[in-house]
Amino acid sequence: MGPGPLPTSTTGTTSNYGSITDWTGADDPDNPRNFPRRTRIYSTVAVTVLAFVTAFAASIYSPGIELVSAEFSVSHSVAVLPLSLYNLGLAAGPMLGSPLSETYGRKIVLVVTTPGFMVFTLGSALAGDIVSLCVCRFFAGVCAAPAVGNASASICDYTAGEKRAVAMAIYYSVPTFGASLGPLVGGFAVQARGWRWTQWIVLICAGACYIPILFTRETYKKTILQRRAKKAGLTSPTISQKPWPQQIRYFATTLLLRPVHMLFTEPIVGLVCLYNGFIFGVLYTFIIALPWVYSTTYAFGPTATNLSYLGLILGTILVPIPLILTDHHIYQPRLRAFTSRSPPGTQYPPEHRLHAALPASLLLPASLFAFAWTARPQIHWLCPIALQTLTMLANLMVYAPANLYMIDSYGPLYGASAAGAAMLARYAFSAAFPLFAMQLYEALGVGWATSVLGFCAVGLAPVPWLFWRFGERVRERSRYETSL
Repeated sequence: MGPGPLPTSTTGTTSNYGSITDWTGADDPDNPRNFPRRTRIYSTVAVTVLAFVTAFAASIYSPGIELVSAEFSVSHSVAVLPLSLYNLGLAAGPMLGSPLSETYGRKIVLVVTTPGFMVFTLGSALAGDIVSLCVCRFFAGVCAAPAVGNASASICDYTAGEKRAVAMAIYYSVPTFGASLGPLVGGFAVQARGWRWTQWIVLICAGACYIPILFTRETYKKTILQRRAKKAGLTSPTISQKPWPQQIRYFATTLLLRPVHMLFTEPIVGLVCLYNGFIFGVLYTFIIALPWVYSTTYAFGPTATNLSYLGLILGTILVPIPLILTDHHIYQPRLRAFTSRSPPGTQYPPEHRLHAALPASLLLPASLFAFAWTARPQIHWLCPIALQTLTMLANLMVYAPANLYMIDSYGPLYGASAAGAAMLARYAFSAAFPLFAMQLYEALGVGWATSVLGFCAVGLAPVPWLFWRFGERVRERSRYETSL
């Protein structure tokens, strides 16, 4: 059923009606891509730093596992649960956060959920038993999840598809940098003040990063158009007129379950999420296992063990370089050539985002196998540290292009849901891997335990190559609108 006759009053002209159903043109001032540059930079930094804190909060706990085990008289496996449950909360959070952001807007979700993250982090710092710690860490993760999912979606709102690579290359490295940095900072905090200070540090950082969020602007297109319509006194198909029971049903079936539906019905989302889940699993396996690897292999003490994470950290710092170079020297020239010979509005195939992922998919298993068999007393410890750097570099060179490919395939309309599905998968993996990482390494040793990861990486290596070859056919069968 159509929207009815076009308004003809002074406050509801045909022109105004069009302005509340879509942007009025390329220079519409309400379009986030036309916000002043300082506004876009400020907001991008604000959401990125908050995403950094949520990832930092996940891993900073890991050096305190042994002290938690001793204080609460539980096994090492039980003491790992607060780490895994936080990541499980991050996995579950997008099922609520992503559809809420697509219903009410990006900013309001961050404004409401971040204080919840801080409250439950406070509860973790004050926990008197392991059950309280587990519960608080889980709900801290649930409340922190929208900061990660909405950050990437907000950056896409600000940035046209052809210009996203640089911003997203930096963004994707920042939360992973937070996860890599967490054990280093947490290790020194545990040595100096005990495990509870890992949570106090997170609380302080979250409070400091929350304030800038309050001064950001809304970026979600539907929300902006709804507000513009309300201000003009108009109604449009953008604003739902359904009764509350129907709205609740729509929210539950279409919005709440959409990330899960996309995960299991869209091959692009499913395979990208599987690959990225494994990538995060490798990261958290290293976070848990590296202290054991270097203390048993090289007799590292507590301080040296904390510094063993520098290989992971360096890899996350370096990764924007090859990603930006690939964009500048390969993607952008080919985009210009495509645009010059194609009709206006023709979509540049998203598969071209995968240039960096193709060689990285081969580098990842190679670096894992190399780490597996060089971490031994006869070989200097600098060699496996350098191979950690190479592993993280390869990890993120697959992760970032694969996510950009998924975003370009689904656009801003379903981007947050696709990002939510990706978070559900990658944090589910990062919740699961720590539960068996130590058992794996203690049972098989460094060589074969890391080789198991290498064999899994070999199995996943064809994914970007398959999308490079058959991606267009897959997208043609998608049930979700593609919108750049």
